[in-house]
Amino acid sequence: MRWVRFLVDGQEWEGQWVEGQIVTQSGPVFADSQVKWLPPVNPSKIIGLALNYRNHAAELGLEEPPEPALFFKPPSALIGHRQAIVYPTGASYCHYETEVAVVMGRRCRRIKANEALDYVRGYTIANDFTCRDFIRNTFRPPVRAKGFDTFCPLGPAIVSREMIDNPDNLEIVTRVNGTVRQTGNTRQLMMSIPEIIAYLASFMTLEPGDVILTGTPEGISPVEPGDVIVSEIEGLGALHNPVVAEGGGQ
Repeated sequence: MRWVRFLVDGQEWEGQWVEGQIVTQSGPVFADSQVKWLPPVNPSKIIGLALNYRNHAAELGLEEPPEPALFFKPPSALIGHRQAIVYPTGASYCHYETEVAVVMGRRCRRIKANEALDYVRGYTIANDFTCRDFIRNTFRPPVRAKGFDTFCPLGPAIVSREMIDNPDNLEIVTRVNGTVRQTGNTRQLMMSIPEIIAYLASFMTLEPGDVILTGTPEGISPVEPGDVIVSEIEGLGALHNPVVAEGGGQ
């Protein structure tokens, strides 16, 4: 199943997305072209892993972290499919980071990696949008760089875990204005998705709806207002987001 959240005439709905139509829980059916997409989940927390692909660490000239490098993105950063990312005034280098996002389905704490996927509701696409102006060794963790409003596009849908045979073998492609900028595969993850979940649950309680960003492969590059980013992941679809200048211009 593919679960979505959306607005029609200002009213919020949830439903299942099937072949261009969305069937709501209460019965009405909408064409997907009729709706304003929302993030498919409203999490209590969004936890990210930095430098979880060796080739991404290498392209930044950074050493592989001796333990998982974690950060939070605020829920206020969330936007949905086709919603605009706002490029901050005065910024000089902002970039996309396409990655698999895990959506938790059950509360868990102190679990083993081999049982971690049993606690997952499904997977979706995240763009961990980042303003590199605010990342320096002395400015870590990168709260400001990754925490702006609109800096966490998520969607279009949560794809149920039963539909994804192996989340650690999914192709990732990012296009900007139709040109491929980034490619990778989740089999290149240094810490696998079950390992990530078990590690986080070793010291914090993961709640239903919580989102885990699993890292991005190499291939980041700057974008500008007026660009359109398409983040595509095998089996999960494609997340489209235009970039606009703060204040509304390009």
